[in-house]
Amino acid sequence: MREVLPALMAARERGEPVAMATVVRTWRSAPRPAGASMLVTASGEAVGSVSGGCVEGALYELGTDVLGDGESRYETYGISDGDAFAVGLTCGGILEVFVEKVDDVTWPELAGIAASIDAGEPVAVATIVQGPEHVGRHLVVRESGREGSLGTPRLDDTVGSDVLGLLESGTTGFLRYGPDGERLGEGLEVFVASFSPPPRMVIFGAVDFSAALARAGKLLGFHVTVVDAREVFATKKRFPDADEVVCDWPHRWLASQEVDARTVICVLTHDPKFDVPALKEAVRTRAAYIGAMGSRRTHEDRLVRLKEAGLTDEEIERVHSPIGLDLGARTPEETAISIAAEIVQQRWGGSGRKLGLTDGPIHAGAPR
Repeated sequence: MREVLPALMAARERGEPVAMATVVRTWRSAPRPAGASMLVTASGEAVGSVSGGCVEGALYELGTDVLGDGESRYETYGISDGDAFAVGLTCGGILEVFVEKVDDVTWPELAGIAASIDAGEPVAVATIVQGPEHVGRHLVVRESGREGSLGTPRLDDTVGSDVLGLLESGTTGFLRYGPDGERLGEGLEVFVASFSPPPRMVIFGAVDFSAALARAGKLLGFHVTVVDAREVFATKKRFPDADEVVCDWPHRWLASQEVDARTVICVLTHDPKFDVPALKEAVRTRAAYIGAMGSRRTHEDRLVRLKEAGLTDEEIERVHSPIGLDLGARTPEETAISIAAEIVQQRWGGSGRKLGLTDGPIHAGAPR
């Protein structure tokens, strides 16, 4: 929904209802992830995409029907490689899409959701997409409380508690329950769309490699911060792609930060007086990824220094060093791609091998 939110709010201000189609589940090589949305407005405009163009025509017609009768729809597009073209998905993937009418009656919480997203406040929306009743009802969950209802207090309490866990990690996905929120039950499917601020990439060291990695980090959607204690090097002019450039000792700055489970930390300093204290602080955070640049000789020397600094073997194992995947990179830009590739692999659990030498789903997390 995030990508169509401006158009959604503009239609709301005009008092114009829209139909919103949202990808709620994908299988195999589906072109867009869960959470991708497309709008069909009452004036006949289509905004956004759920499949890169494959099934938008069919969804436009379906959205028009939803606007006409106000009834939500749950549709599946793409069955197998053999007949995917006939139903619109030439890639052979499968999309499950929920289409609903959006107006002040069906989504009274929309303005608050938009305000939270604009303010960078983590917010999640739980929607009943399949079940015996209350299909299309929403529960908005923030760390500070809940808004809306899925139909019963018990269901709201159960779902609200579970959604907080998804919100903390920024995860979008499915939850299943019994009709009144029984966790071991079935028959009720809830789609949770999490809207958290961008994950953070922290780069220690104001070097050429850092400038290239800052560009790669922005491409991956990170909020990028470059930190170096040397004032002459830690300047916005040298790192125009970074969201922040901080002049401070890396370990001291890191100790003052809230590091969540989506943060990645890249130590590119090459200097023990910077990188050892920074890594000592980093491994004791919840960071998803910690990498350190250097040759194999530098790495061996760093291991000794980290042990002397009191780090355990388990803490040291959290450090990816030498940083990056083996791509044969030479330039700062190529090295940045190598580091970015390892971060993506760490996030989704890929093998790092050529796709042509693997089998199974191409997209991480997709069922076979």
